[in-house]
Amino acid sequence: MHNGFPQYIQNPSGFELHRGVNISHWLSQTGDWVHRPSFFTEHDVEFLHSMGFDHIRLPIDEQVMFDEQGNCIDSAFISLIHAIEWCIQRNMRVIVDLHILRSHHFNSRNNEGAMTLWNDTIAQNHVLNVWDSISVRLHAYPNSMVAYECMNEPVAPEHEMWNKLVERMIAKIRSLEPERVIMLGSNRWQKPHTFPYLRVPKNDKNIILTVHTYHPYFVTHYQAFWSAAKFYKGPVQYPGYPISAKDYASYVDTTNAALVSRIKEEKCLEYFDKQKLQNILQPAIDKAKEYGLQLYCSEFGCLPNIPRDMRLRYYTDITNVFRENNISYASWDYKGHFGIETYDFESRKPTYIDTTLIQLLVK
Repeated sequence: MHNGFPQYIQNPSGFELHRGVNISHWLSQTGDWVHRPSFFTEHDVEFLHSMGFDHIRLPIDEQVMFDEQGNCIDSAFISLIHAIEWCIQRNMRVIVDLHILRSHHFNSRNNEGAMTLWNDTIAQNHVLNVWDSISVRLHAYPNSMVAYECMNEPVAPEHEMWNKLVERMIAKIRSLEPERVIMLGSNRWQKPHTFPYLRVPKNDKNIILTVHTYHPYFVTHYQAFWSAAKFYKGPVQYPGYPISAKDYASYVDTTNAALVSRIKEEKCLEYFDKQKLQNILQPAIDKAKEYGLQLYCSEFGCLPNIPRDMRLRYYTDITNVFRENNISYASWDYKGHFGIETYDFESRKPTYIDTTLIQLLVK
């Protein structure tokens, strides 16, 4: 045991992480937002540290950080640098996650952004320049305290497209910062079942493999307004069949192609329990073991739209699976829709802190 946690696989740079949270909707998915300075402050870092979190994952978007000509937007980088320094002062690690590009939005299938990256060599070359610019600003921070996540939730039509691009991204970062820890996930939303297709650099121990899981999706995303899940109005169950055969017959409009397709994709008519969550994660666990690398779940979570006891049961089961498999993790998210803190965007003040959920997360 180390700091009360299991002894995770160490990387040479000493970037060690256990329990964290995503700081969403601050430097990502915000647009030109005038309230950024008050949304996330040093007080928030102090609060998260006091609750027992040892790191944050910090999503950043290209359009928030860079103008159309590729120039750094100073105010955004000042916010990023402040956050890093607040964390370092408290011995908290930071993952800088390149979340959304002008040419790549993980949720483009729901019309939230572009998906031109995979057929555009200029856009692919541009991503390398983005990392060049980020490195210029951040390279002085210790490798033991700051890591880079190449790109969030790649959605390439073919796995090899992602392998080739991320290989170039890693080579670019390595040419600038040979010992920076790089977080590497698989194609198609970093889901566990695509990990067998991920090409991992050999003999590079400063890599952490990063997986996302939101299973069972129609439970964790119940009535999510940005997803086909919004079309399902019937009840859900966990543990159990997320959508029972009876409820499927009663509540699913079978002429709604998006809903029917998503229910099938997410296997919502199968039985889900803790063992099922373990089975789903197994391909990522196996990949990490094969390469002797730390596995990290950088996103998981459940909306508060389901009964509270069901929601807490999900969090209990998924975090137990993580701990039993030495997977470090960061929940999605701090003040967003899934948040551990409910935030009023009008008054710009927290309205509720879910200490029960926080205690589950930092165990």
